[in-house]
Amino acid sequence: MSDLFITGIGHLTTNVGDPDADAVVVVDDGIITYAGSMADAPDQEGRKRLDVSGNAVIPGFVDAHTHLVFAGDRSDEFARRLAGESYSDIAASGGGILSTVEATRSASEETLFDLAAQRVWTMIRGGTTTVEIKSGYGLDLETELRLLRVARRIGDELPVTIRTTFLGAHSVPREYRSDRDGYVELVINEMLPATADLADFCDVFVEDGVFSVDEARAIFEAAKALGLPARVHVEQLSHLGGAALAAEIGALSADHLDHVTPDDAAALAGAGVTCVLVPGAAYTLGTPQPSGRMLWDAGCTVVLATDCNPGTSYIETMGLVISLGVVQMGLTVEEAIWAATRGGALSLGLEDRGQIKEGSPADLVILDAPSPAHIPYRPASDLLSETIKDGQIL
Repeated sequence: MSDLFITGIGHLTTNVGDPDADAVVVVDDGIITYAGSMADAPDQEGRKRLDVSGNAVIPGFVDAHTHLVFAGDRSDEFARRLAGESYSDIAASGGGILSTVEATRSASEETLFDLAAQRVWTMIRGGTTTVEIKSGYGLDLETELRLLRVARRIGDELPVTIRTTFLGAHSVPREYRSDRDGYVELVINEMLPATADLADFCDVFVEDGVFSVDEARAIFEAAKALGLPARVHVEQLSHLGGAALAAEIGALSADHLDHVTPDDAAALAGAGVTCVLVPGAAYTLGTPQPSGRMLWDAGCTVVLATDCNPGTSYIETMGLVISLGVVQMGLTVEEAIWAATRGGALSLGLEDRGQIKEGSPADLVILDAPSPAHIPYRPASDLLSETIKDGQIL
């Protein structure tokens, strides 16, 4: 049923203005046609009435940074970090991204789909209605294509909107350790042209020991020629100048930003680059969080995302992420909810998402709570009553 008349709303978060008292939301053919006071609402005839009994209604979560398609298990690395090993030390010893690459290369496309679909269903049950999925655990053409095909299939077969990102420059594979230039050339000359039809964006992990600013710039120039906007992993483990690069090239997003500076923030805000924060990664690594407060006050478009991946942030739902954004990053509840919904949509170029507004798809979350403040207040609780995708109650 995609024609709904939602009543009994205790708190309506629209992301486009203050909520009305006694608010209702009307959905026709999966599109929001009215959100406002009951007094001005259209007739209920022909629509299913859904009384939410005083609970809060918010936009569906938009998770704008994930690495969902992978095989293998890196829980041992979590224990090693707790024992004092660093992320870099583990990677140098053969762990990290390259251990997931090995497991993923050996997995069939059907296995990868089944594993990813399980993770996405968990996200949907947690209120997520739109997800960005990166490749990057193949690091060869065949596997990168397989990962992107799986990501697109998720969007075709599950009730979720998917945006895909080519991340062939996630790490340098073992077979190219003595030929970094050769791998960058492979990404530019073979991988990008072959994957462009399956990807919406291009990403590069700009980090000491991974890819340099100059290497990333060359990859993004090639991606731009193919019509792929840039999303960039920057300033996570060190300050290398990736944020400045994101501002220079007008990237859609700069992600992580653990070591971002006020000057970086000003440049990103001035260039209109969205700032995707993934607090689950710093939480898992036990490192300081980036300052969401500083970025927000600098005028940046702040986004919260799970960064769901097998190594540093195996988090599939947004509740904990929002709580960390409030408790450890300095955002208000309202800002964190906006960052996890409207901010994520803007980061993906989806202007009509992450809001409850006439003309937008009816991607909604009904909480089992009277206010969105319960999300960070009760981060370990299951607060989802209903997830609605394109007007369908899931």
